[in-house]
Amino acid sequence: MCEVNQTEITEIRLVGFQDLNTFIFPFFIVLLLIYIFILFGNLLIVILVTTFDHLKIPMFFFLKHLATVDVLLTTTIVPVMLHTIFTEEKSISFVNCMSQLYCFGTCTCVQCYVIATMSYDRYVAICIPLRYAFLMNPNVCVSLVVGSWCLGTVIMSSEMIAVFHLDFCGLNYIDHFFCDFGPVVELSTSDTTGIMIHDFVISILLLPLPFACIVLTYICISFNILKISSATGRRKAFSTCSSHLATVCTYYGTLMTVYMVQTDYSTVNINKYRSLLYILGTPLINPFIYSLRNHEIKKTLLKLSRDGIPSSYKAVATRIGNANEELIIQL
Repeated sequence: MCEVNQTEITEIRLVGFQDLNTFIFPFFIVLLLIYIFILFGNLLIVILVTTFDHLKIPMFFFLKHLATVDVLLTTTIVPVMLHTIFTEEKSISFVNCMSQLYCFGTCTCVQCYVIATMSYDRYVAICIPLRYAFLMNPNVCVSLVVGSWCLGTVIMSSEMIAVFHLDFCGLNYIDHFFCDFGPVVELSTSDTTGIMIHDFVISILLLPLPFACIVLTYICISFNILKISSATGRRKAFSTCSSHLATVCTYYGTLMTVYMVQTDYSTVNINKYRSLLYILGTPLINPFIYSLRNHEIKKTLLKLSRDGIPSSYKAVATRIGNANEELIIQL
């Protein structure tokens, strides 16, 4: 409970990027364009994998869900960030702040586990190719994705339950551009020792453990690739992993830098820009990595540009249009 001379926080003021000064408008335009590219690129992957049957294999199934999470994560953060940059109003309600924290945390958890699942898929494909169809059948793939979502939701729900048991009184501003866990907890007037221990345990489940699994799978993959006699075979095997490896390095590298390196006041602004790397950087480059380096995706894009929308979708659109015309005539 708040003391007599303190009031309970009902809104949070986001400090954002105060050091930009005259560069604020160009910064806003750049962020807006990046957000548009993220939506276009990732939604394109979702549409391609959903539409074309030859892309309905485990690797692209996981890629589709990674693209979906990328869209959800950036949409949770970027619109609010753009609003606070472009307008004088830099406050959001306490409820909206907690909602943003929950959605962001859940998407981050799911991203970590989906990326780890993709490494397992590459491990099975290269190290146990004869059992790939059995080990990565559709039911297993769905279970892995659903498990990632459930685990992410449970982990973040436990975090939020702990956060809601804290008292928030007095100061209501955080030196960040979104409601991240650390800055929000620092606002609390309660004893935060318990929740910080809880967060440390969660961080181990979220970052080092999945990352260790990824490293282990790639060690096994590397040994198997080195056993391949032909240089062409080794090159082909490595190319199937290179896109995912680039995503792993970019995502986990920036995430660990922000959340596992001790931060003091002098590095707060640096951490803001580091946060932009995994909030905007990884979702932006993922479609380019997987589109430009994957033969099937490039072939599908060429087919789509040449043939247009598949006939089945055109037929559905035609039926919808005819139904609308009939309804207008009846009216």
